[in-house]
Amino acid sequence: MSEQPPYLRIADELRQRIAEHVWEPGDRLPSRAQIGQECGVGDNVVRRAQELLISQGVLEGRAGSGTYVAEPRQRVRVVRSSAREQPSGSPFRQDMKALRRQSDWESRTDAKVPAPAEIATRLGIIEGELCVRTTYEFLADGKPVQLSTSWEPYAVTGGTLVVLPEGGPHAGAGVVNRMAAIGVTISHAVEQPEPRHATAEEASLLGIQKAALVTHIRRTYYSDEGRPVETADIVVPAAHCEIVYEIPINR
Repeated sequence: MSEQPPYLRIADELRQRIAEHVWEPGDRLPSRAQIGQECGVGDNVVRRAQELLISQGVLEGRAGSGTYVAEPRQRVRVVRSSAREQPSGSPFRQDMKALRRQSDWESRTDAKVPAPAEIATRLGIIEGELCVRTTYEFLADGKPVQLSTSWEPYAVTGGTLVVLPEGGPHAGAGVVNRMAAIGVTISHAVEQPEPRHATAEEASLLGIQKAALVTHIRRTYYSDEGRPVETADIVVPAAHCEIVYEIPINR
């Protein structure tokens, strides 16, 4: 059996000290040099251990000040399920209501944006074909908890009342309900979640440490004819959000 990497051992040691209340939330940790000397490792090992705990929400780094024990923060439960697509409202609102948290989102839509190569492949269209792109920042109690960039082929919604996802009579109704309003029935969605590090822009928008762990979900909605009608990149911070998948059982 291979030995545990040194930085994981140090991360466990730091986590244990917090659990045993050697350090309390808001306390500043000793310098990396001090911790390294005490634990018999180099500064780089301590740095990697701290970066891991920062990405998990156990610690927080403050520029020019040091590393601190993070204040406890309730994780947001993000439920992924086709069964949660309701005519009356957004699944995100339902999740926040269940947690007794205030929900909201900010969005920006750009019409007739040429599809990049990857988006074109996911939508089954030609690269450069026009799309409607909408970026979202989802908020819980006024704090960002999720980012999303949605792409819809302009050929599907152009000239209809649902061409702008957050405008018109069907604003904010969600992809399934908006498409239904123009006679397009969504049969299923495919989601591909994977962990990765946040980009600098994502970290800034989400209020998390640079390169913190996030879950990146590539979602695509398909019509009952098998045509992709929307695809999105959804990003949620791993330390602050718990992603749960509900699988409906047809009997």
